[in-house]
Amino acid sequence: MRVSSIRMGPLPKTQNIKLTFACPASLKADLDRYAALHAQTYDEAVDATALIPHMLETFMAGDRGFRKGTMAAKASPPKQP
Repeated sequence: MRVSSIRMGPLPKTQNIKLTFACPASLKADLDRYAALHAQTYDEAVDATALIPHMLETFMAGDRGFRKGTMAAKASPPKQP
């Protein structure tokens, strides 16, 4: 296995729900290049679409504002109707 400096590790096995979205062609090209580097690094072929959920999870986990808002929402008691 060749070690690289990419941020994302091997992909975990998870249950998935299909979600469709549109992105610019330049982003799709970047995703394809990242997928190729990921496959080369971990000796396992991976499609760019398989990387997107993990990239989003990593992004959201690193977003302090989102985490702070999520914690605040969990700490607040539910509003009565």
